[in-house]
Amino acid sequence: MYNGKLTVMAVHAHPDDELIGTGPLLARYAHEGVECVLVTCTRGEAGEIHDPDLKEEEARPILGEIRLRELACALAILGVQHSEQLGYRDSGMVGTAENDDPRSFHMADMEEAVGRLVAHVRHYQPEVIVTYNEFGGYGHPDHINAHRIAVAAFDAAADPALYPQAGAPWQAKKLYYTSWNIEEWQKLTETLKERGLPSPWGDDEEPADLSEEDRQKRADETQKERERSIAEAARVTTKMDNTAYTNLVFQAARCHRSQFAQDGVFFTMPEDLQTLAFGHDWFIRARSLVAVAEKPESDLLVGLAGG
Repeated sequence: MYNGKLTVMAVHAHPDDELIGTGPLLARYAHEGVECVLVTCTRGEAGEIHDPDLKEEEARPILGEIRLRELACALAILGVQHSEQLGYRDSGMVGTAENDDPRSFHMADMEEAVGRLVAHVRHYQPEVIVTYNEFGGYGHPDHINAHRIAVAAFDAAADPALYPQAGAPWQAKKLYYTSWNIEEWQKLTETLKERGLPSPWGDDEEPADLSEEDRQKRADETQKERERSIAEAARVTTKMDNTAYTNLVFQAARCHRSQFAQDGVFFTMPEDLQTLAFGHDWFIRARSLVAVAEKPESDLLVGLAGG
């Protein structure tokens, strides 16, 4: 358990994103006495609908409300004490109609969006802020924008000349980006395939009728992704062993019924693989205003009072 008050804030794009990269982290910290704050930028209105109990025509108009209820359920299981919304609309994937909606998060005025987050930073006064990397993990417009505003708010919240209406200045001490480990990723994917189970990242089998041009394009994209993953792994500064909390992540995932298919990984993964999938969290320490050791960290709170 930690001594004294410490607060960690995670900034995510949509309901359910809190589980990927920070689910075990939030569960662990919440159960060890750390105040955990989740800020979600959108309600996820553009998400898919996998819940067999929901009808598309009925659920689509209220999907944002449904996903917020699912989020509340998941956070109760993880033990996260505080949840805030920035109130933007889901931008959808690149190239979709949702991208053109002026209410979408990726089209938001940057200064205004940063101001909304600054207000929460000043209110909760987190020592640590966690968000995505510059690529948003996988290139989603909302993830990339969440990264941008979190980085900007890290400094802006401490500047008394900025956003005076948002409360007294507060300087967070450390900023982290979520990351992953390519070796563990590949091991999990291969093991799932050997057992005939679905991959968390979709079916990568090539269609039989794929043209040579498209086949080469897929190969090039795969190679670029591998190179990006290798470069990303080299940046990792922090590895946390959160294996004791993976069961909570899978329990919380079942709250997000609209997003996770009943025959998908969160409902079908054997217990012996759950630890491999979510037992360790990897992070890139982007900023630190406290002294840190050169050797890899095993905890985001290293160097902080009570950590």
